[in-house]
Amino acid sequence: MTASFPGHDMSRRQLLRLAGAAGLFAGIGLSASACAGPTGLPGEDTLTLALNRSLVSLDNKLNQFDAAVTVQRAVREGLTAIGPEITPIPMLAESFVMLSPTRWKATLRKGVTYSDGRPVEIKDVSTALQMYREVQGSFVAGFFPEFPRITALDERSFYLDSKAPIPILDALMALILITPAADNKPEELQTGVGTGPYTVESFNRGAGTYQLLRNETYWGTAPAVQRVNVRFLPEESSRVIALRSGEVDVIDSISPNSMEQLSGLPGVTIETASSLRMNQIFYNFRKPSSHPLSDVRVREALSFAIDGQALVHDVLIDSVEQAQGVTPASLFGHAKTGDFVYDPAKAKSLLKDLGVSDLKLKIIWETGEFPSDTAIMEALVQMFWDIGVRTELQQFEPGGNILQWRQGKEGDWDLLGNGFSSPTGLAITMLQGMYAGTPEKEKTRDTYQGYVNKAVAAKIGLAAAEVDEAKREVYLKDAQQGAWDTWPCAWAFVPKSILARRNRVQTLSLSAANSYPLSHIGLEA
Repeated sequence: MTASFPGHDMSRRQLLRLAGAAGLFAGIGLSASACAGPTGLPGEDTLTLALNRSLVSLDNKLNQFDAAVTVQRAVREGLTAIGPEITPIPMLAESFVMLSPTRWKATLRKGVTYSDGRPVEIKDVSTALQMYREVQGSFVAGFFPEFPRITALDERSFYLDSKAPIPILDALMALILITPAADNKPEELQTGVGTGPYTVESFNRGAGTYQLLRNETYWGTAPAVQRVNVRFLPEESSRVIALRSGEVDVIDSISPNSMEQLSGLPGVTIETASSLRMNQIFYNFRKPSSHPLSDVRVREALSFAIDGQALVHDVLIDSVEQAQGVTPASLFGHAKTGDFVYDPAKAKSLLKDLGVSDLKLKIIWETGEFPSDTAIMEALVQMFWDIGVRTELQQFEPGGNILQWRQGKEGDWDLLGNGFSSPTGLAITMLQGMYAGTPEKEKTRDTYQGYVNKAVAAKIGLAAAEVDEAKREVYLKDAQQGAWDTWPCAWAFVPKSILARRNRVQTLSLSAANSYPLSHIGLEA
């Protein structure tokens, strides 16, 4: 889609309120075209989930949007996992301990097998690390300052060695999902087996649907629910209607308007949690040096055009907080580094002083990246228009080719509406994934939107390798301030994790990672 506002009599405040109202109308299903939903009610021993984004794979090498973790980790597991307290807990490894700053020792659980009966072996771990490292555009690889080397000690125990200290390796290894070495490839796997509490009975990648069946040979506590159906319903109104009718049991990532509508509805419960996610309007750092956006002063000037508090109050209905740094306050190691300030007069003055005129920006984003995304983008068009900047919007449907655009392989763009979470719950992980890009990584498009800053990367490197927690905290603050001072985004906010469930769904524990263990869920008789 494209949009522009060549001049409206309607005030920006009115526009924002109408945008919020439009979200409400969509949420209550006033559009007949949005009413199409699944047919039939879930069975007594079947849990049905409706996701807002298409789950294209149960492998997380390239994609791990928050809600996908719930399903991915029901099939594949890591040596460790991030537990409910946002700290590492053992999974396939019965122990995982640091012996020295550059050496860890892990021991696999005895007798653990994949769902097809093959045993879990050390070579599966070393192959997994290799595949995550080699895949182009890896979501996970950027979190690792380096990948450790595996040295087997016996059939179950092995060392993980690194050149520099990796004091959070136990948390990072939770991101490496283990697959039999013979089945693994440096790509997003579409088939294969795992060690998790569920197996894949059938799937349709194009439609984003999966049917999971309880793994009767699971090494851990057997899940109570026999079957899990995963559906993809991109329209929020469709998800809300399906939940209200009882056709689905859980819907994820709902907007504030839908939350208000569903709150207090008989048979429905709203679950909320803090968030490890940051949503941003991020700049394209692959622009040539002659482009205005390559100048940090221009990027800062444009940020003054955005009335963040109005977006928070009028569009997002106070369900989010405006960011005060480059990481969410919920992350361990977060440091406040600054505020987004609304001052359109200053924005115009700064741009004029910098000789920037007739600027046109293209904003891209994928539907469902965050709740009320379209309303936010349309509001940004008006805000930029108010300072004399024309704006074009391009919206990508889930499953489209936005990844190629983000990697600079397709069309050009200026700003990206995107979300980024720290799956470890640590600020250093988000910094490593977003701001530690290098020229070498950029050659394979493995940087975050082309962000390469040698000074910032060096500061992140110091923090990532520091074993002493007090020193690491100092380095972390310095690194976050360094990233903030480059004005990487025009605006950012921290959402809450919100989902709605039918009351027949019991013991659902929503975490700050916006996921929950499927194996812990029970269904009311």
